[in-house]
Amino acid sequence: MIHIKEKQNNIFDSLKSIFNYTNVMQAPKIKKVVVSTGVGSIKDKEKIKIIQDRLSKITGQKTAFRVAKKSIDTFKSRQGDIVGYQVTLRGQRMYDFLDRIIHIAIPRMRDFRGLDIKTIDEMGNLTIGIKEHTIFPETSDEDLKDVFGFSITVVTSAKNKKEAKEYLKALGFPFKEEDK
Repeated sequence: MIHIKEKQNNIFDSLKSIFNYTNVMQAPKIKKVVVSTGVGSIKDKEKIKIIQDRLSKITGQKTAFRVAKKSIDTFKSRQGDIVGYQVTLRGQRMYDFLDRIIHIAIPRMRDFRGLDIKTIDEMGNLTIGIKEHTIFPETSDEDLKDVFGFSITVVTSAKNKKEAKEYLKALGFPFKEEDK
């Protein structure tokens, strides 16, 4: 198993012929990975602590809470209420997390047939939605009633969607085969 950080060094050679790169610095790189989840309408403080704890275990970094910017009566949320948690990963933790996603977590997803190309936006960023946090081995499967989902955004320096797609494929992200 080749780690993503090691693959990053060989990306230039594989993309040079496709995009006519002349310099190593032209090849895209991963800038950061943002993992975020919302707590919804949960008023149970214990469940919120479980979400915060498990997200910290999954990412290996302390979570930062996000608060409501304004009160919305329909959702019974007040300005300043905690509405979610977020972690921004950079450096070695980011590469370790991406290795675990590609090689451990994604293969454990139920009915997984590959990532859709539509999950890459026009700026070259990939967003993956995880329905159950239990696909990560760091979380214990004791309390299956407290299953939550979260999103993972991989921010790249790619200039467009096509460049990001080729770059992420070269890193090992499993995309669906396109029908032609």
